[in-house]
Amino acid sequence: MHNNVPIDVEEAYCPDCGALVKNKWFLVRCACCNIKRTAHIHYDDIIPNTNYCPNCGSTEYYIEELENINFLNVHYAVFKKEIVPQGNFTTRQIWIEKEENLIEEKKLLMSGK
Repeated sequence: MHNNVPIDVEEAYCPDCGALVKNKWFLVRCACCNIKRTAHIHYDDIIPNTNYCPNCGSTEYYIEELENINFLNVHYAVFKKEIVPQGNFTTRQIWIEKEENLIEEKKLLMSGK
């Protein structure tokens, strides 16, 4: 649940498990009349609270991801925390072995005045 990750940041590391968590806000709108609809999260899916739009009666809707939340959208927005997958970090090491035959003694060259 990552309850200790603050809401006011875009992403942060969870102090409990160490995972990188990204905070996202979503808004559900009617596909027909574009009105904002109240919604909730059900099994990690965002769905509207009612089956039909209260304005036009349509069953179609779309989900819009918000960059920033403002006070006009607070009552309609759905907040979701998503874990950012971390890539597999591999390290490569190169070993160079010196061979005695290849090492030449360098001489100091003097420049003439």
